[in-house]
Amino acid sequence: MAALLQKPLILVDGSSYLYRAYFASLRADLRTSDGRPSGAIRVVTNMLRSLHKQFPESQVTVVFDAKGKTFRDDLYSEYKAQRPAMPDDLRSQIAPIHQIIKAMGLPLIIESGVEADDVIGTLARQATEQKLDVVISTGDKDMAQLVTDHVLLMDTMKNEFMDRDGVIEKFGVPPELIIDLLALVGDKVDNIPGMPGVGEKTALALLQGLGSIEQISEQLDKVADLGFRGAKSFAARFIEHKELLDLSYTLATIKTDVALECGPAELVQTPPDTQALKALYQEYEFRNLLAELDPQQDSAPAKPAAPTLTVDYATILTEADLHTWVARLAKTPYFAFDTETTSLNYRDAQVVGLSFAIEAGQAAYVPFGHDYLDAPEQLSEEVVLSALKPLLEAEQPIKLGQNLKYDANVLKNHGIKMAGMGLDTMLESYVLNSVQTRHDMDSMASFFLNHATTPFETIAGKGAKQLTFNQIPLEEAAFYAAEDADITLRLHQYLAKQLAAEPKLQSVFTDIEMPLVPILADMEYTGVKIDSKLLAIQSDEIAKRLKELELKAHELAGEPFNLSSPKQLGEILFTKLELPVLKKTPKGAPSTAEEVLQELALDYPLPKLLMEYRGLSKLKSTYTDKLPLMVNEHSGRIHTSYHQANAATGRLSSSDPNLQNIPIRTPEGRRIRQAFIAEPGYKLVAADYSQIELRIMAHLSKDKGLLDAFSKGLDIHKATAAEVFGIELDSVTTEQRRRAKAINFGLIYGMSAFGLSRQLGIPRHESQAYMDIYFERYPGVLRYMEDTRALAADKGYVETLFGRRLYLPEINAKNGARRKGAERAAINAPMQGTAADIIKKAMITVAAWLKNQSEGEVRMIMQVHDELVFEIREDKVADFKQQICDLMQNAASIDVPLLVEAGEGDNWDQAH
Repeated sequence: MAALLQKPLILVDGSSYLYRAYFASLRADLRTSDGRPSGAIRVVTNMLRSLHKQFPESQVTVVFDAKGKTFRDDLYSEYKAQRPAMPDDLRSQIAPIHQIIKAMGLPLIIESGVEADDVIGTLARQATEQKLDVVISTGDKDMAQLVTDHVLLMDTMKNEFMDRDGVIEKFGVPPELIIDLLALVGDKVDNIPGMPGVGEKTALALLQGLGSIEQISEQLDKVADLGFRGAKSFAARFIEHKELLDLSYTLATIKTDVALECGPAELVQTPPDTQALKALYQEYEFRNLLAELDPQQDSAPAKPAAPTLTVDYATILTEADLHTWVARLAKTPYFAFDTETTSLNYRDAQVVGLSFAIEAGQAAYVPFGHDYLDAPEQLSEEVVLSALKPLLEAEQPIKLGQNLKYDANVLKNHGIKMAGMGLDTMLESYVLNSVQTRHDMDSMASFFLNHATTPFETIAGKGAKQLTFNQIPLEEAAFYAAEDADITLRLHQYLAKQLAAEPKLQSVFTDIEMPLVPILADMEYTGVKIDSKLLAIQSDEIAKRLKELELKAHELAGEPFNLSSPKQLGEILFTKLELPVLKKTPKGAPSTAEEVLQELALDYPLPKLLMEYRGLSKLKSTYTDKLPLMVNEHSGRIHTSYHQANAATGRLSSSDPNLQNIPIRTPEGRRIRQAFIAEPGYKLVAADYSQIELRIMAHLSKDKGLLDAFSKGLDIHKATAAEVFGIELDSVTTEQRRRAKAINFGLIYGMSAFGLSRQLGIPRHESQAYMDIYFERYPGVLRYMEDTRALAADKGYVETLFGRRLYLPEINAKNGARRKGAERAAINAPMQGTAADIIKKAMITVAAWLKNQSEGEVRMIMQVHDELVFEIREDKVADFKQQICDLMQNAASIDVPLLVEAGEGDNWDQAH
């Protein structure tokens, strides 16, 4: 990103802000107590305030479209004709937004006969001529044509900047060709016609190959050499539609010569009209903004970040205050709390202090570990934790937190085993809608409460010099910590009401997600033992194999090159060897992404070798080299972190290390699993649900053929092969079963006939024939797929068997590829999500059984996809293995039997 040379002039595309703010606030449907819409007003106001904080010394000017027609309407009567009328709820918010902008002291420009874009383009040109830098705050892609070395675009909603390189990366062409791109492709939003038959790929091929439209017109004889579909006939079509293309170019061009009454030098901000702002904030009930304007705040002590909510935070430094707070906490049904620690690694972290909140706006921080030079005297760790331990280890009151699992594990480092973990805002948000926002506290506070929390970097710094929490000055740390507890409480108060209105979602939260928190915490803290020596041997072997592959690749290429360099690899594959270019990067270079190499590997030896090289290199860096470094010095084991709120479908994921991605079908992956070992005197037992998603498909589709096959205990892939190939079950060959397996699993993931043909290496018509026969034999599956697509398109989400909702934001997208992707997800998500729910319920059931076993006999140590792994004392394996299978098989009831298979061994590979 190019650096700004001096404090920039900020030009705000108010019309872009207006629409984006309106649609961003629709879900919350913010209104005043008398029912007037206020969401767009609030969002625009906060966006402008955010700009001012980011550029405190810059002049900010806001530009809006004027009412009525512009010169473009005179040129082309259909310009923007298809746009729907402005919603009444949005129209009513325009005047108040204008009033707030003026009260803020910001220049407001509305110029008739042109659009806001043209005013901004003119001001940007004038500022550049005056050697001023400019930042244009907008979400409009058309503005990319204005980018220069002194003009940047900024998306305030995402806090992202775009310079010249950014324009090339996003659009595939530099700013000076953006108008040409828009003219060729057209713009459905503005109803710019473009050139018939020219899509984005064709336009990019032309512009990247020949240059501007003017240059294309001078080189029509060279278009055929570009090789895109329809290139040979393009010249004739270009000449035929040149007039329409010229019109499109004019419509897409932002004017930079509008006659304005004032130039950049006259755009001066005036002091805000505080009384006018107060009146407007009161009228539209913006209490947090009113709190900032309260004159009483002027004498308040300095805090690390100005709160946007009314707060009363205390720092506890005496035993009397501590016991007063403990007594208050003990009397509440639930309280919010948070730990402040020295590390994000829960196994190494030490608690520095704890914060609590009982009522919104009232919170306290009790520090005991701030040990920087001249730190204020604090209560001792012993005094604080002795007072709090009985409360934290009691089932009542309920503990409310944000990612409680982390807090539970760091408290174990201090001898506290937390109980009563009943409420977690991260999981409330995740269950409510897994894809509407990120589920960290800062993102949720912004999304649900319209509140900007204090960033950790504000008080701790960044990078290598970032302070740990024990080094942060107490007056700053106390506000930050208390705010964490306060915001957690406020988020729960908001989210709990949303969940209460959806009983099925409430059940998913109460009966599945929350009971799992202490179980996952125990699994993480227990960890798993690994054989570091075995991994070191494998790492050396992989290194030798990588060297062999590198030499072989050089031989196939005819010269040495860096296998890890996309640029050098692209030159070898597509320039020297002239392999077909299947996909390009945003900058127009041939792509060497994994999916491209996978497809090329079907026909060419070098891409196939490169796929093996990349796979082994990733195994080495991610597992064989890294796992030994992750062994905890105190436990002698590795400790992953499980994430409940990552995957949209409800599946668990893990990190540091990622246990879910260790391959099982390759020899190298199985050898890594051999390094996961049992302690002496113990065995590992792996219990795995067999074909659970296909069984769920049988239940959901109610297909008689599938239900019968599973109820009779048949090999489902052989049964499918017998149906598809029209033969007896006993006559099915290994190859026929393999093909049937690909069909079974391909269909539940929405695979097309083309995808199946590529996977099986057969002609597309043959794979289509297989799928046609499959749906004839299993009509319930086809009906389920069709019904699910329709239901998803109507509701915007699908559900698991237990009521978990899986939202599909692009299910009705105009872009066909995105819509198809959402449809595939709609078909698979209920199966994958139900499977995730079932194994979570199984973990809860098994954990309850584990409590009744003697300590040290058995422990649950890993969860990977549809598998649970246990470490069991050798003399108890025979007794416990079948009990575990029975518990897992009865964790849920569906129309076909759930089957769990278990194995045992000294290592994970033997047990699987």
